[in-house]
Amino acid sequence: MTPPAPTARLIPSSSRHFWANEWLTSRQSFPGTGNFDLFGNAHGVLAMHNDDVVAPGEGLDAHRHRNMEIVTWVVDGAVAHRDSHGTAETLAAGTVGAMTAGRGVTHSERNANTTHRGASVRVVQMWVPPHTDDLEPAHRSADLTDALATGDPVVAVSGRSDAPETALPIRNRYAALHIARPHPGRPVELPGAPFGHLYVVRGAVTVEVAGTDAASFDTSAPGGALSQGDALRLTDAGPVTVTAEGIDAAEILYWEMHASFDVPRSV
Repeated sequence: MTPPAPTARLIPSSSRHFWANEWLTSRQSFPGTGNFDLFGNAHGVLAMHNDDVVAPGEGLDAHRHRNMEIVTWVVDGAVAHRDSHGTAETLAAGTVGAMTAGRGVTHSERNANTTHRGASVRVVQMWVPPHTDDLEPAHRSADLTDALATGDPVVAVSGRSDAPETALPIRNRYAALHIARPHPGRPVELPGAPFGHLYVVRGAVTVEVAGTDAASFDTSAPGGALSQGDALRLTDAGPVTVTAEGIDAAEILYWEMHASFDVPRSV
């Protein structure tokens, strides 16, 4: 049987879904605001991937979730998290939070800077479903600042059996989130997978995907260059090599996924 051909689809920053109100600016890899079919628009098991900027003194008041794994990466500023199961903490920049909503949890997420003359907060929030419904709700967090300083990728959260002990657990056995701040000119490698989602949080990077032609997804520069806000959706691709370009700091998020909502591909 012939294996499926790898694909790589570029979603430029300018093509991301956009939503805003008086205090929130949201740029979304998938339409996540309003009456959308989250699972129908998903890639792999990634159902939401919002890059949000929240004004000082603002945020989401108490609201309820159920049966979803919610991962929050704090890019700038700090987020105040509080939930109905007793967690109350502030997540600073460089911190990842992972919440199992399970059978139901009410929580709030606000800019920890409560003065309207303070700084905005920028977060990337990502949702994947659990592999089992109605689990015990939980919230975990980890400051990755020191680990990321090496330039090497860090497995930030994972539900896979091969996850390192340092990764925060999520209840989806098919998914893992890798984060990296690659040093300029020094390539880093991310694992191939049936489904992958690479997002450039900041800076500019060159991307090479084993088994694909860079020209098939690059629309901006030779060699597969991506810049802040660009996303790359991969299917059945080999290892992904990422190299930071220029002197500005680069930061990337990469979801390695071994299932989609219709058919699990491997464990």
